[in-house]
Amino acid sequence: MVIVDGANVVGSVPDGWWHDRHGAAERLRDALAPLAAEGLPAGGDAPPWAVGRPVEVVLVVEGAARGVAPVTGVRVERATGSGDDLIVRLAEEAHEEAPGRPCLVVTADRGLRARVAAAGAVFVGPRTVRRR
Repeated sequence: MVIVDGANVVGSVPDGWWHDRHGAAERLRDALAPLAAEGLPAGGDAPPWAVGRPVEVVLVVEGAARGVAPVTGVRVERATGSGDDLIVRLAEEAHEEAPGRPCLVVTADRGLRARVAAAGAVFVGPRTVRRR
């Protein structure tokens, strides 16, 4: 499972996303869709199990991006409160449901990284999925 911190990944590139947060989240979602079948690209900091292999992709959205719909290959989870809290809960649930199943969180947020690591997940930065 690959959980993507939508707000953090969108915000990692100053491309004017703040003018259209919903549209920026949709563009991210669409860029993530091929990862479901292809896995993460080689040559980065992604763990070997996620490179070149199908993965479950979960995009966590919040605020103005909450209206983003899922597409084939990308499940969208809408945070009604804190997106970070939802990401941690998803990582915990993934670990509880299948203890040996790896879970990767894509975020640059240091506080969130510590929380998901405590939940049994590993993490990488936004460039891992933005390189596509």
